[in-house]
Amino acid sequence: MPLLASVHCGTQEANSYAFRGACELDMNLSERSSYRLKRPLDLLILTTAHVVLFPIFFALWAVIPLLVLILDGRPVFYGQPRVGKGGRHFMAYKFRTMRIARPGEVWENWTSNEDPRVSRLGKLLRSTALDELPQILNIARGDISFVGPRPLVPEQVEEYSVAQPRFPERHRVPPGLTGLSQVYLPRHCPPSIRLRYDLHYAKKASLMLDIKLIFLSGFLTLTGKWGAGRRQGMAILRDDEN
Repeated sequence: MPLLASVHCGTQEANSYAFRGACELDMNLSERSSYRLKRPLDLLILTTAHVVLFPIFFALWAVIPLLVLILDGRPVFYGQPRVGKGGRHFMAYKFRTMRIARPGEVWENWTSNEDPRVSRLGKLLRSTALDELPQILNIARGDISFVGPRPLVPEQVEEYSVAQPRFPERHRVPPGLTGLSQVYLPRHCPPSIRLRYDLHYAKKASLMLDIKLIFLSGFLTLTGKWGAGRRQGMAILRDDEN
C-alpha cells in the first residue's frame, strides 16, 4: 500500500501530502517516553483552564443548560455508555443536542449528515464541540483523556470489530475528547478510514502530539469547524497494519 493517498469521506476529501506540517507523527522512543505524563497533563490542563478561564467556564455552564432547557426542554444532559481503554465501559455525558424520541420510535446510536433529529441549538453546539463540555467530568474521573480515539458505544465497537479485526487495538490508549481522527476527518467518515488514524495515534502517541492536537482543537472550537474535515495536509498513514 502506498504511503501517500487521497481518501474520500462521503463528499469530503482528506488530502495527503507528506504531513505538510500537520503533525510530526514519527516520534522517536525518547519523545514517546513522555507519554506517561498524559494523565498529569490532563489534570494540569483541566485545573489551569478552570482557574484562568473561570468566567468563561462559569458562563458556559450557566448559559448552555439554560438554552437547552428553554429551546429544547428536558432533559438538559444526555448520558450514554461508551467503551474506554482496555474495553472498559463507562457513562459519557453531553449536553442534549437531539429531540426526544417519540413513543415507539426506535433510533440508531449514531447520527448522519443533516440528521433531522438534531435541533438548531444542537447543530451550533456540535459545530463548536460545546455539547461535549460535560465530558470534562469524564476526564476528571479518568474515563477519558483530552486526546485519544473517540469513545464509541458498545454496539458500534462490536459491529466494527467484526468488519475490522484490528479495531480493538484502538483501545490500547484512553479515548479522548479530541484526537487525530476528530481533528482531521469529517464527522461522518467511514470507520475503516477513521480506524487508520486511531491506530496511528495509538502507536505514535506522545506528549508533544497531544499538545499540538489540543491547540488545533481550540482553533476548531473558536471557528466552529468541528466535524467539517477541512484541514488539509494530514497524510494517510503508512500501512502500519502490516
